[in-house]
Amino acid sequence: MFDPSSIRRQFPILDQTIDGHPLIYLDSAATAQKPRAVLEAMQQFYEHDNGNAHRGMHVLAERATIAYEHARQTVKKFLNAKHAHEILFTKNATEAINLVARSWGSTLQSGDVIVLSIVEHHSNIVPWLQLKEQKGIELRWIDIDNEGQLKLEQLDEFLSEGNVKLVSITGLSNVLGVCPPLEKIIAKAHAAKAKVLIDAAQLVAHHSIDVQKLDVDFLAFSGHKLYGPTGIGVLYAKEELLDAMPPFLGGGTMINEVMTEYFTPADLPAKFEAGTQPMAEAVGLSAAIDWLTQYKWKDIEAHEKTLIETAHKELSAIQGLTILGPKNPHDRSGCISFTIDGIHPHDLTEILGKQGICLRAGHHCTQPLHRKLDITASSRLSIAIHSTSEEIQTTSASTSDCISRMR
Repeated sequence: MFDPSSIRRQFPILDQTIDGHPLIYLDSAATAQKPRAVLEAMQQFYEHDNGNAHRGMHVLAERATIAYEHARQTVKKFLNAKHAHEILFTKNATEAINLVARSWGSTLQSGDVIVLSIVEHHSNIVPWLQLKEQKGIELRWIDIDNEGQLKLEQLDEFLSEGNVKLVSITGLSNVLGVCPPLEKIIAKAHAAKAKVLIDAAQLVAHHSIDVQKLDVDFLAFSGHKLYGPTGIGVLYAKEELLDAMPPFLGGGTMINEVMTEYFTPADLPAKFEAGTQPMAEAVGLSAAIDWLTQYKWKDIEAHEKTLIETAHKELSAIQGLTILGPKNPHDRSGCISFTIDGIHPHDLTEILGKQGICLRAGHHCTQPLHRKLDITASSRLSIAIHSTSEEIQTTSASTSDCISRMR
């Protein structure tokens, strides 16, 4: 049975007060809190199984290796990847995207085009700007309409040029809460012989992902957005792409043979996992996925849909508050960002924070989007599986009270 109150009690960090106020955590788009199952799994690993995976024959090394590779299988099943070796562990989604830019991107030439959208997180912008400086590639930007939806006719125009090599797109905007039509974008790109990368850092905790059904070429996400630990992320990539890509990092584990004049890389996935890997974090990520998937996606999505509807209704009623993005709450997931006339987002969130209410303020690592919207910063309310309508109503009332006092 899906019981939000019971779910909330599984997060130890939420059972505290801030200056006498109950903690209301509505900043899961920045980092999600961790259920007890994740904390216990990592503690169990460190207390009983800690060794260096793939680096020893003794019992602890063998246990660590089994635990680490079990985590890979868990992610494979979660994404419905065809092969476990298509799952690479990275530090986070940012590193995963950089891996693609530095490795796959090394084959690009001056004049090749990568298509991005104006809503992208800096992690899906800066690596491509760096590649532009290094290789002379060109970037094209898909704009948005007044509702925050991508203007896909621009994608058609870019693809018709014939030199687009990659479309790198978010699965869910961390500001507007908009989910681009991924299947349509992927089909269009593939028809033009371009690859597609999905930045799923926000998408992964709110909606089911099937990489085979999507037929996506690359997909990246961070464990800490998925109720797992920090320090671990995932890059999914099709086997044939990974086989053709050069190693991203060099060192231990990623080699088959090293001579004084040359080296040969290991087979997948070790080819892209140099050095000692985040084993405890992999165990934690595996536990987070096991914990989350005990609930049905239809129940998670229905619960979060209600939360977004509640937040949209409550915030819309506040005078002087402007919600960014879609006017219809059914057209967004995960978060709602807003501005308030005459009040800086930092001032608002600092006051709310002292009342135990955790929101995010700033440009949210999306400066191009904020410039497009002609604002420097915004406040963001982002939900999680443990969030409740009561928490959102309290936040809205406190926001309204803050506005009254600050004016």
